[in-house]
Amino acid sequence: MKRYAAERFIQMLVILFGTSFIIFFLFAMLPGDYIDSNVNLTPERAKELKALYGLDQPIWRRYVTWLGNVFSGDLGFSLKYQENVLSLLQKYVWNSFFVAFLALLITWSAAMITGVISAVRKYSWFDGIVTFLVFASMAFPSFFISLLFIKWFGVDLKILPVGGMIDTGSTSSGFSYVLEAARHMILPVVILSMLGIGSLTRYFRSGMLDVIRQDYIRTARAKGLKERTVIWKHALKNALIPAVTLLAFELPGLFSGAIIIEQIFGWPGVGRIQLESVHYRDYPVLMAFTLFLSCLTIVGNFLADIAYAAIDPRVRLK
Repeated sequence: MKRYAAERFIQMLVILFGTSFIIFFLFAMLPGDYIDSNVNLTPERAKELKALYGLDQPIWRRYVTWLGNVFSGDLGFSLKYQENVLSLLQKYVWNSFFVAFLALLITWSAAMITGVISAVRKYSWFDGIVTFLVFASMAFPSFFISLLFIKWFGVDLKILPVGGMIDTGSTSSGFSYVLEAARHMILPVVILSMLGIGSLTRYFRSGMLDVIRQDYIRTARAKGLKERTVIWKHALKNALIPAVTLLAFELPGLFSGAIIIEQIFGWPGVGRIQLESVHYRDYPVLMAFTLFLSCLTIVGNFLADIAYAAIDPRVRLK
């Protein structure tokens, strides 16, 4: 197990290096940058800025410089925001992380519970209602559900805020600030959870249906074990094995998928910075955020491989 973990760790480092190479060269090949798109700069000033930030150097030299800076914690300088990229992302990435993490927690908890119960009570009224709600949530786009919830809970019922992270003109601090931000977080988290629960519920349901037909489940029941123990201890553990692979892609997917939700609700997350950087061709910010998502995906896959072996003792790793 230790040897396998070490080998996968080395593979992860190699993949991270290759990913950084691809990310940099793809962005370097894009036409223009923030300096080229700024019509207020004279040709002389544009040339001076390119020389200042090393944009007039060969691509390979720029990559070596950029990679060395990344290892030292320097992700570049944002010309649009006139700020170091690392400090810029740190201001907003945690806002997005809290929303994404809570949505991930709710999505997996609700999908696992409903999926297991639907499998155990196959073709029951509960299974029918869950199936209907699952396909209904998957059928509507995120912006439509967001606007619908804004009208229902923000405009008609007036029970939830519909924009921003805190109330306009708020001076709250401490625990009051946390509660205020939590109220503003409810709608974005609920909508992100709804968008993910649908497909994941069907995944858990199909996985459980396959597992509860196995011989060892019938043997466990024949031994007199309680049905709750058979389902939630023996069957669920093996049904989780395929889902572990999906977990590696969930958090990066929520970060990227929350961009639209953050725009609709005015949530001060990293998604807004990403969209503005695309508009102004602020490539250092785009490269840093893309590298961040890539690292989440690669590290998530590494942890998924380790968790896969821990969940299933039948796996023999060499």
